[in-house]
Amino acid sequence: MKTYAVIVAGGSGTRMGSVLPKQFLLVQGKPVLYHTIQAFVQAFPGIDVILVLPEEHLELGREIVDGYFDDRQIRLTAGGETRFHSVQNGLRLVQEESIVFVHDGVRCLVSGDLLQRCYNSALETGSAVPVVESRDSLRMLTEEGSEPVDRSRIRLVQTPQTFHSKILQAAFDIDYKERFTDEATVVEAFGLKVTLVPGDPSNIKITTPIDLVVAEQLMQTS
Repeated sequence: MKTYAVIVAGGSGTRMGSVLPKQFLLVQGKPVLYHTIQAFVQAFPGIDVILVLPEEHLELGREIVDGYFDDRQIRLTAGGETRFHSVQNGLRLVQEESIVFVHDGVRCLVSGDLLQRCYNSALETGSAVPVVESRDSLRMLTEEGSEPVDRSRIRLVQTPQTFHSKILQAAFDIDYKERFTDEATVVEAFGLKVTLVPGDPSNIKITTPIDLVVAEQLMQTS
């Protein structure tokens, strides 16, 4: 079946303390976004990549595509006001029945094993949402203060969240709600259950300067 990767890279450099958005910062001499795209192209050589960027950064994205990839395999489109609208814009370019990965552009350490795991689950059940256990103790805020949460019942959600195109495109036709923080919440609001699959602790999201250091080290040892 045809595969698509909708890579959403709408972040800024605010928490990174950088003028340049974090998806364009360098890891091992190449932009974070390069490593993210390369992971998908390497795992699925025939994949179609849809890169969703803020309109003001489309040219930077084009430079990465032209410099490192076959531009016939990668299309760019402008993002929207929220992640929901950005993914919605990307899905408009999915033109055939397929398995669709939706991935954070700054999760540049996603492994081929995780991609295959998500693909197989989506092919079998229609969906795949990678999750990992929390290594930290958790507390929930209450009116009285806070209370502990049983972390054995909690999972931390990663990407790529992966779906059959018929499910994902239909789900993203519903009206936007503030509670839509990821694709799984949209699909569940559409009335469908999602399948959780084991994620990867190394599949970190580059958000702060320390994340860049960790990513450098992980790439050196992989």
